Amino acid sequence: MKNRISTFLTAIICGLALNVHAQVQGPKVGIAGLNHDHIYGILNDYAKGRINLVGIAEPNKHLWEKYGKQFHVPDSIFFEDLKTMVAKRKPAIVLGYNAVGNHVDVVEVCAPMGIPVMVEKPLAATLEQAKRMEALANKYHTTVLTNYETTWHPSLQAAYDIINKDSIGAIHKMVVHDGHQGPKEIGCSPEFLAWLTDPVLNGAGALNDFGCYGADLMTWLMHGQKPIAVTAIARHYKPGTYPKVEDDATIIVEYPTATGQIEASWNWPFGIKDMEVFGNTGYLHAVDRDNLVMRMRENTRSVRDVPKLIAPNDDATTYFHAFLNKTITADDDRSSLKYNMIVMEILDAAKRSIKEGKRIVL
Repeated sequence: MKNRISTFLTAIICGLALNVHAQVQGPKVGIAGLNHDHIYGILNDYAKGRINLVGIAEPNKHLWEKYGKQFHVPDSIFFEDLKTMVAKRKPAIVLGYNAVGNHVDVVEVCAPMGIPVMVEKPLAATLEQAKRMEALANKYHTTVLTNYETTWHPSLQAAYDIINKDSIGAIHKMVVHDGHQGPKEIGCSPEFLAWLTDPVLNGAGALNDFGCYGADLMTWLMHGQKPIAVTAIARHYKPGTYPKVEDDATIIVEYPTATGQIEASWNWPFGIKDMEVFGNTGYLHAVDRDNLVMRMRENTRSVRDVPKLIAPNDDATTYFHAFLNKTITADDDRSSLKYNMIVMEILDAAKRSIKEGKRIVL
């Protein structure tokens, strides 16, 4: 009897959840792929009724079952391939949660239909793929966006605002750390690990996975200015764990009046996402998502108040909704194709520098 009651209550709860999802208004959203662990963020938004999810394209039916059960996603919106999903469900935007090396395939399908795409970082596995995506976006007059977790960090926005007020003077040096113990060590899913540690499907190892954050932030701080040269080194500290790709990379990015240093790693004792900016008269350190330290002289240090982010720049869902509603253009910021083509040039130059053992002039 107890088991019957439990089953009955579960059915009611699931039914209520599905009714909530069915009543969600707003632009139709499609998902391409479920093998990127960042999928939890958008599916949590779906569970909260924040997005009108109409279709998911994913060939792995194990992932259908896994996420369908966890987030009460109805079987009717799952499809094995993207072409069928977009044809039948007609989403207003498609979000890419597949292997980075397959982002170009999503744009190949969506661009000719005029459907904008937002992929998880980085834009592509290679510069050649990124150029193909750019060409498709231009040909079909559609938009390709890239989502970075760090775009929604209040400390980074606060640092940017202070710099733009000229409160620390001209930027001379930027240092960005992004990394953790390693994707296997922190428990990433087998489906995610399978492509993340593959040199073709990810384009590299830690260099692409985490180096893209620093390249994007520096492009933003420099207002879309392209660097003049890139030099990089890579290390393979854990060949037994990651036999095919590097697990640590250092990238030096040169600008006419500033230098950037990107530290990307799967080999740190704990997770770090921070940014330091050295100006002519002051220093900023975005210690983590919510904390910012400012120093204007040797022995004076202050923790700055970090304002909450304001919509539509507070999270990815609000952002792409604002883009679809035409309240933002999304063409000159950290998510934009313009900035992310520069990111891909930096990453490509870094890989060439490592291979050739020399400074790459852009």
